Amino acid sequence: MTKVFDAPDEFAATALAGFCNANGNRVTPVDHGAVRRAAAAPGKVSLVVGGGSGHYPAFLGYIGAGLADAAVAGDVFASPSTSAVAGVVRAANRGGGVVLGFGNYAGDVLNFGAAAERLRGEGIDVRILAVTDDVASAPPGERSRRRGVAGDLLVFKVTGAAAEAGLDLDAVETVAQRANGATVSFGVAFDGCTLPGQSAPLFTVEKGDIALGLGIHGEPGIRTERIVPAAELAAMLLAPLLAERPEGHDGRVAVVLNGLGSTKYEELFVLWHHISQGLHAAGLTLVDPEVGEFVTSLDMAGCSLSILWLDGELEEYWRAPADAPAFRRGIVAGPAGEVAADLAATTVTRDAIAKGSAASQQAGACIAGIVGQVAAALADAEEMLGQIDAQAGDGDHGQGMARGSRAAAAAAQEAAQAGAGAATVLGMAGDAWADRAGGTSGALWGVLLRAWGTALTDEAPLTGESVARGAAAAYEAVTRLGGAQVGDKTLVDAFAPFVETLSAEVGAGTGLAEAWRLAAIRSTGAAEATADLLPRLGRARPLAERSLGHPDAGATSLALCATVVAGQLGEN
Repeated sequence: MTKVFDAPDEFAATALAGFCNANGNRVTPVDHGAVRRAAAAPGKVSLVVGGGSGHYPAFLGYIGAGLADAAVAGDVFASPSTSAVAGVVRAANRGGGVVLGFGNYAGDVLNFGAAAERLRGEGIDVRILAVTDDVASAPPGERSRRRGVAGDLLVFKVTGAAAEAGLDLDAVETVAQRANGATVSFGVAFDGCTLPGQSAPLFTVEKGDIALGLGIHGEPGIRTERIVPAAELAAMLLAPLLAERPEGHDGRVAVVLNGLGSTKYEELFVLWHHISQGLHAAGLTLVDPEVGEFVTSLDMAGCSLSILWLDGELEEYWRAPADAPAFRRGIVAGPAGEVAADLAATTVTRDAIAKGSAASQQAGACIAGIVGQVAAALADAEEMLGQIDAQAGDGDHGQGMARGSRAAAAAAQEAAQAGAGAATVLGMAGDAWADRAGGTSGALWGVLLRAWGTALTDEAPLTGESVARGAAAAYEAVTRLGGAQVGDKTLVDAFAPFVETLSAEVGAGTGLAEAWRLAAIRSTGAAEATADLLPRLGRARPLAERSLGHPDAGATSLALCATVVAGQLGEN
């Protein structure tokens, strides 16, 4: 288990502070991350990478010349929030645009995507790079649904070198996407990992067994087999990757054998001995292979193998010099200057809370009270929601919802007390929810509330029509950024009938309180019906059968929130 920590919920923040202190000659700390200490040239494309903590050297260890310009770190195994991502990007931006790199996980897709939209609105050209290398998580024809694992290093190294070479944003993005499309990975685990403060691992592997196809957030493998000697394990790792060799490829490859946390380097070298023989037997030429820890999963015992099918340009950038705390190659030119002096100019501080009209202030105060009641209900339901989520997930949904809604309630109350109108109160609640909850649910609720708030104003009084328009805007934002549709077994299954019913009832002249009550009833029924569905998105998808017969935690919590709001509207 993870043995060195203070308060478990401060583990990631303390680790970030320690990393920045230990590498003070290389990085400068910013909120929720770090940037290069030595500034790149003005106009250079910036590569900002990130994700949850617990994977070091990913992602902080990649900051440096020839690799990443900055990294953003979320809580352990949880995506950084939208605001955290946006803040680090602002600090790293050198004026040439930004590539945002992360593993293809639902929470990261949402938060990095929402941050990109926010930053584009500020005039920063941001491109998305979701790494999709894990062959165990989806077939070749569904590449966009694959997870990002240790292929992160290969893709980010090539992307960072292309940016360092002075390519413009369009060209860097083209190279990055080609590298991603040419990278494949497969992993195995001998035992699970344990979160700080927990006494038991997220999953276990029976003694004498090996789990195949794991993720890097403690997700169990897709199947188990008996443990085998190193030579057979090498063949087991190679087979699914060699099966995806591009037709006509010349055989030049970059290869990474990655330890997942507690597998010793000597064990990796024993395994590499057999892997390299297998690669040569397949007619492949190895180009600067890497063996070590690059994308870990706390104390998980296991390893993964990644292959990048090179072309001339990709090989050039893979072999280019780099100098980061956890990855060094060749000799990098001297620093261009200090980034630290620029941070005050590139970091955006929160504006003073603007006052709304008297009517909108009244609506804002009402919204703040309702958010407080939602937070209380989610605190009471934390254990129940966690148990539902644990059927095919990591069991943290209840905790995230309670933590996020508590922060949202505090932010809404602060805004209301400052005289904010309805739009500002709801927007600030959404940002606080996303920032504190983390993960997929935090991102979704942040997007949902912020989009709902932007459909309102701080001047006009609330009406049934404006609330229904806000619900529709929130639904559009959630489905666009999250990618889920009805039937995927997500909160969308409960949200869609809610929005449909609310809009129809309001359009028919029904009062807001009654329209909301009817919408909440329909949402609750739809949430219960998700027990008959198999998940098609997110971490639960590879373990779909386990969730059959159990409702979706996200749909359940959304219906619960809708019901609580219905009760409050009925009293007002």
